[in-house]
Amino acid sequence: MSQAFMKSVNLFVEHAQADMEAVVKKTGFKILAQLVQMSPVGNPELWEINQTAVGYNQAVFEHNEELRKDPNNLTPKKRQLKKRARVNDSMDIKAPPGYTGGRFRGNWQVTFDVPADGETGRVDKSGNMTKAVGNYVLEQFKVGMNAIYFTNNVPYAYPLEMGHSKQAPNGMVAITAENVSQFFRDAIAEVKS
Repeated sequence: MSQAFMKSVNLFVEHAQADMEAVVKKTGFKILAQLVQMSPVGNPELWEINQTAVGYNQAVFEHNEELRKDPNNLTPKKRQLKKRARVNDSMDIKAPPGYTGGRFRGNWQVTFDVPADGETGRVDKSGNMTKAVGNYVLEQFKVGMNAIYFTNNVPYAYPLEMGHSKQAPNGMVAITAENVSQFFRDAIAEVKS
């Protein structure tokens, strides 16, 4: 009789651990997804140094759109703006040679018990690869691990968190931290259903 009782207790403990692991994993997925999606992706058109060029290019576009309203400025067949009417001018948007946005978004790392050291070197504008790699790591979570770290070690991570980017004026980590309890409640509900 005591063996049957211990077997049922062990089954209960195993089930509870499986549920805890599932809740923690699902919560981790939600945290990572929000951090990645909220992470700014460098867009030279938003940089302060390029605001004059962006404004000028927009003014040229709007001028050409205004010219399109006059049928005399359009070609007869394709109804496109005639070359003599169209303004072909723009200012260059400045960015470092070979620049591509997505380095910050691509550098989110998930680790257990110790924060990640260094950068991934990944450029991930969409964030899909970063989430896939992080979710793979989160799938390895087991009850008994002490901590899950979500780390971004690019040198400009702290300024971005402090609102340096207009894309994330309130940062990412602070907002995500405010949502963790809701993520946890949602994960519990998902595991129970």
